[in-house]
Amino acid sequence: MNTLRFFRTFLAVARHGSYTEAGEHVGLTQAAVSFQMRALENELGRKLFERSGRLAVLTAAGHELVPEAIGLLDHYERLRGGRAADGRLAGAVSLGAIVSCMATLSQVVSALKQQHRDLDVRVFSGKAEDLAHSVEAGELDAALVVEPRHASAALRWTPLYDEPLVVIAPASLPVRRARDAVARSPFLRFDRNELTGRLVEQTLHRLQWPVNEFLELNAIETLVELVRQEVGVTLLPKLNRASWHADPALTLLPLPAQARNAARAIGMIERMGHGRQDVTAALLALCAQRFGGR
Repeated sequence: MNTLRFFRTFLAVARHGSYTEAGEHVGLTQAAVSFQMRALENELGRKLFERSGRLAVLTAAGHELVPEAIGLLDHYERLRGGRAADGRLAGAVSLGAIVSCMATLSQVVSALKQQHRDLDVRVFSGKAEDLAHSVEAGELDAALVVEPRHASAALRWTPLYDEPLVVIAPASLPVRRARDAVARSPFLRFDRNELTGRLVEQTLHRLQWPVNEFLELNAIETLVELVRQEVGVTLLPKLNRASWHADPALTLLPLPAQARNAARAIGMIERMGHGRQDVTAALLALCAQRFGGR
């Protein structure tokens, strides 16, 4: 089974381009990663990486091995996973979620583990695009993310629910229209490097609303807290099951008709034919029950 562990490490190095970063992801020292990659190269009789300082760049043989390694590990997981003797789900599965979906995923995983005690689930958080890359590279079995703009053909996307964009303003601000709230206050922007931030930017452009830029953060709940403190206003997706509408310190203002359909789609992304589809199918069913699957 050492070779299987080496293949997992190989995929981590291929994904991160560094023995050090790969080691941090798989829980190994840089020296251990280096040892495993030398051993794998010796066993396969081919050079997989070119080293340049801290970088590890795939050779042509390394590129050819990536899909083979993913397929091998998926096949192993299908053999190793399956169900316990009583028919319950069993084995290990690795899942990811963007920060705003961690509560959703945690609730669903908790419910699933109550039904399937032999299921070993590891959950990781990250940015949507990074998680999608980790799924494609075989580091994660599936992830709850914002819908990718250009998904790989090797990935399957299953939508779960939409989160409409709304302007969130302090309750003390004497306005009734979203446009007026944005015009009169400092604008608290979500990170434009992220899918959600780009959706916000596209929506503002469509509405042709000028904004008084103040700050930019990659943290939805922090932006909402700043609104509570009357620092400014923001434009964000209304998180599924969020109780912002009941918060006396906040006012939620809908967008005008021409942008009323602006929303981000949340769903599950997974590789085609991966080894733990039994688990991801059960997770999707629970998500649909709890969060209004489409």
